[in-house]
Amino acid sequence: MTDRQKPNDDRTVPVVLASQSPRRRELLTLVGIPHQVRPANIDETYLAGERPRAHAERLAREKAEAIAATDAVTIGSDTIVVVDGDVLGKPRDEQDAARMLRRLSGRSHTVITAVAARWRGRLVSAVEEVSVGFRALSEEDIRAYIATGEPIDKAGAYGIQGFGATIVERVDGDYFAVMGLPLNRLTRLLESLGLEYGFGPLRERGPDNQRGATA
Repeated sequence: MTDRQKPNDDRTVPVVLASQSPRRRELLTLVGIPHQVRPANIDETYLAGERPRAHAERLAREKAEAIAATDAVTIGSDTIVVVDGDVLGKPRDEQDAARMLRRLSGRSHTVITAVAARWRGRLVSAVEEVSVGFRALSEEDIRAYIATGEPIDKAGAYGIQGFGATIVERVDGDYFAVMGLPLNRLTRLLESLGLEYGFGPLRERGPDNQRGATA
């Protein structure tokens, strides 16, 4: 049995998700990464002149820093929806959700998701941009979708993994980034911190298993 297969491997590294998003929790669980949830309470106000991509990455990094723990990897993420240069956040109410859905109807928009990881004082981050296309929505479609309750707590007033899957025609890029956590990008960041992702719990890379080492 190899070290990676041992159930009590002392190289296992705890993971903390600095987000209360159930979608991000589901995605970490999907790829077998055990984790705790400690939502970060940070100010998400835009800075003067801040561009959407820079804003998302800054918030992801601040979330990871806010919940930083010496004995765990901390993961922060932030997702925003951009159309015509305008950022669509979470709708204030059903009327606001309807306004957003009308604006997205029958056209493409950009989803920007930033992810950050912090471990042992090192903080790394990356950003994914994805183009998403909606089918044309009638007023009846919009009312019916809002009635599901799904749009209210989501940026851009939709969730691609739920009922919203029926109104999305095209995704050009990382589907999981649209859900809120780009898994491929995240695992690459974790590896850059000296961690192993072996399709399960994270482990600290041993001195005999450094990237680029020969057998």
